[in-house]
Amino acid sequence: MSRPTTTRRGLLVGAGVAGVVGAGAAASAWDRGIEEPSYDDRPRSERPVRWRPPADRTNVVVVSIDDLGWNELGCYGHPFNRTPEIDRLAAEGLRFTRAYAAAPLCSPTRAAMMTGRYPARCGITDFLRPEPAASDSRLDPGHSTVPDVLGPRGYTTGLIGKWHLTETYSGPYRDRPGNPFAHGFDDVRVSEEEYIAGGDYTWPYFFLPGLPAKESVSGAPEYLTDRLALEAVDFIETHRDEPFFLHVSNYAVHVEHEAPADLVAEYAALPGADEEPNRPVVAAMLARVDAQVGRVRRALEENGLDRRTLLIVTSDNGSESRDVNAPLRGAKGELYEGGIRVPLVAWGPGLVRAGRTSDHPTTTVDLLPTAAELAGVRPRRDPRGPLDTTGWDGVSLVPTLSGRGRQRTRDATFWVYPHLAAPRARPHAAVVVGDDKLVMWLRDSSVELYDLGADEAETTDLSRERPEVTARLTTLLREHLAEVDLLPPPPRSRRAGGRVRVDDEVTTVAGPLRLATAGPTSDSWELVVDPGQLDRTRRTVLLGLASGPDERLLLTYDHVRRGITWDLRVAGQQVTAGLEPLAMLDGTVGLDRRTARLALVGRGAQVAAYVDERGTGWEFLTLLDVAGALDLRRRDVRRRLRWAAGGTASLDAVSARAR
Repeated sequence: MSRPTTTRRGLLVGAGVAGVVGAGAAASAWDRGIEEPSYDDRPRSERPVRWRPPADRTNVVVVSIDDLGWNELGCYGHPFNRTPEIDRLAAEGLRFTRAYAAAPLCSPTRAAMMTGRYPARCGITDFLRPEPAASDSRLDPGHSTVPDVLGPRGYTTGLIGKWHLTETYSGPYRDRPGNPFAHGFDDVRVSEEEYIAGGDYTWPYFFLPGLPAKESVSGAPEYLTDRLALEAVDFIETHRDEPFFLHVSNYAVHVEHEAPADLVAEYAALPGADEEPNRPVVAAMLARVDAQVGRVRRALEENGLDRRTLLIVTSDNGSESRDVNAPLRGAKGELYEGGIRVPLVAWGPGLVRAGRTSDHPTTTVDLLPTAAELAGVRPRRDPRGPLDTTGWDGVSLVPTLSGRGRQRTRDATFWVYPHLAAPRARPHAAVVVGDDKLVMWLRDSSVELYDLGADEAETTDLSRERPEVTARLTTLLREHLAEVDLLPPPPRSRRAGGRVRVDDEVTTVAGPLRLATAGPTSDSWELVVDPGQLDRTRRTVLLGLASGPDERLLLTYDHVRRGITWDLRVAGQQVTAGLEPLAMLDGTVGLDRRTARLALVGRGAQVAAYVDERGTGWEFLTLLDVAGALDLRRRDVRRRLRWAAGGTASLDAVSARAR
């Protein structure tokens, strides 16, 4: 039987509804006991009119704050920042003390919120770069997202503010790959038209050039956080007669800190304003976010929606400041607690049992399953329905919120961050089981073990003292890494097996580059170099792919600097946008021994660099997605590229092979 084809939001019209919900979906305390029809195989003309949920279905509003540290709210004990509105929600609702972001940076966490899946499964593990970037990453509309799950239940879905799930900023907004409308969102407002960079908070906003001002306070220019509040209130009033999901996605308090001058002066005059970790400008920014949350709450109350709405306030990752995150270790970009532990406050009279705290570990991936249960969606797979919710990594938090029923828990929670992030983070992954947390550094697979119950600041590595726990968590994390299959695997070759036949030679700044007569015949390949003896005169090694001096993808090793860099050129123009800060590896990569080797491994559009410094095994260095520049998945691109190696070193051997 064929299914009707409609818009993404209408994918489950008619027969498809039960493919997601199933019969008798009244499992939720807020489901009002309404039953769904079973999967209907009758001709369309004989089917009943599409079932529509009543107007009193539970709404969900998520207010996210960018880069907010785990303890920067008053209700989490901050002595300087004033957040009375959010504090009130915590007092009347539930405050989580073990809430985590799904990633230590914003884009992957946002992908997790939209999909209920770990970022590694969504293909977004780092923040997305501006156009033109080396990659062309986006949240693929092929992933089931919030509108796919809630739209068939009659929900209107809205986004107000930051999206940051695409690297395309040219062309009509609705035509850009990965934009929120492509995912089925019904109402999108004040979402970035240009790359957001560090941020901008006073109208006119550089990343929203087409947005007219609507609101000013005391004659001052419109403040962006206030504008989001205005739009959120209007959204609630506009859609009050239908169930809705709304993400109020703040650009504050991200990187470039700016707030109304009078408010900054007010905080700067407070006692302790000049003491760490107090930051008057950030406190002023957060005060405007807090006022925004208050306006949202009042709009829900004034429209009679407060008793059938879940309101959540949280952050997309930890603060970029280690001082702010103290006593937790680490910061934004790191998988220590300071980079991923975030505040999470839930409020909803009649829905959330009031005046409590919970140490139940939760992450961003739990938000969609929670919203789904409140909408009556029961995760299941139906071979005839387009939505498969069995792939969710998240679990519904409804039992914890309500204080009724048994809360389902994950056996383990995972994070994977295979990137370099200034100033100290290296590619790493982590797993938490109960109070036990294991951090693995992806370069050499070394691990650290911490007991978060006794040492949430992660000061004492217990990996040697507790070998059985270390081994068990290491196995779990290795299995997860294998399952998500994120990184091109290390080279199969133990050593370079002879010289690649040279057909041409070009000159580069790092030395002569010799091109082979052939290149990769598939999009899975490896290139291995034995560099030979290196010194200050024979100091550089080049390896990669090139068609000539104007089109090349090279990894350059500098023996004096003991570091590597990418050289990516297309049509004679060097591509730098999107490249990770490889200078962070300076001083850590050494090809001093004759047994040392350097390698590139390609798979699809991704290229990984590996090093074997002692002849004992390959270590992962860095990953580059080149789809936006040289898409190696395309046969016509591969046909014009050839294996390339060179530099000022003599190179004992070079080998290349398809995998």
